[in-house]
Amino acid sequence: MTRPALVVFVGPTASGKTEAAHALALAAGGEVVSADAFAVYRGMDVGTAKPTAELRREVRYHLLDVADPEETFSAGRYAAEARRAIEDIASRGGLPIVCGGSGFYVEALLKGLPPGPARNDPLRAALAAWAKGRSPSAAHRLLAVNDPASAARIPVGNLKYTLRALEILLLTGARPSARIPGRDPWARRFRVLRLGLAPSPASLHVRIENRARRMLDSGWGEEVRRLLDRGISADSNSFQAIGYREVAEWILGRIPRDVAEARIVAATRKLVKRQRTWLARETDIRWVDPEEAVARALALLGEEDRETR
Repeated sequence: MTRPALVVFVGPTASGKTEAAHALALAAGGEVVSADAFAVYRGMDVGTAKPTAELRREVRYHLLDVADPEETFSAGRYAAEARRAIEDIASRGGLPIVCGGSGFYVEALLKGLPPGPARNDPLRAALAAWAKGRSPSAAHRLLAVNDPASAARIPVGNLKYTLRALEILLLTGARPSARIPGRDPWARRFRVLRLGLAPSPASLHVRIENRARRMLDSGWGEEVRRLLDRGISADSNSFQAIGYREVAEWILGRIPRDVAEARIVAATRKLVKRQRTWLARETDIRWVDPEEAVARALALLGEEDRETR
């Protein structure tokens, strides 16, 4: 029996993954499964660059707006829900297309999570108590000393992920970055085609700057104000998405818009470096120019179809 195809678009933020996935879905009868760690949250639309309502009428999207901003959405939950969506798409004869910049989510989807719970609630509470009142950078420095690879991929301001890595380190005695994902056979059901979008550094810098400005012009400030008015804390997991805290500082009058914009651009560039480090470990990614991504995907899908006949 021929295995169904599964296309996965990866690449740094602002490289054009969503545009490529949407165009391929239109051309090949596909549906898009988001792999963005923050697009799962309802009400966080502008700052996560979700596809517009018009685009969603053209193509069906999955794993958008499936959690409230107060919730903590885990990689395990993502993998389970994304797998169900992919299996459903394939069962209806469609082409599932995964698209997003959250490398850990994509890895959890395709490879499974590392074995063992590596969770200890008393230790977790003790770490949270230790971190209270300290700058997130203090915990991050401690992680960097003990596991530089994990520190390189976790943003300095992401205290939740930093403390989680320290919890695993203290509980298991092993570096979190060295934990091997479970040998999960799920992905073998599909012919997985991973395409990485690789714009030139100069082009990507321009894309990042234009993206930040376009988001701020498109109501990002109003979106953040609505979230704050609902009582969503700027310390919540959802506000760890790039730019949300900077925009909150702007609309609360603590910094001017141009400073917020500059900080968002700088934070996005740092994120891109971490994403590239993560993706550099993978050996099965076919890197392409963003302008050629759809044509290349269609050509590769055609080649695989001919080989399986």
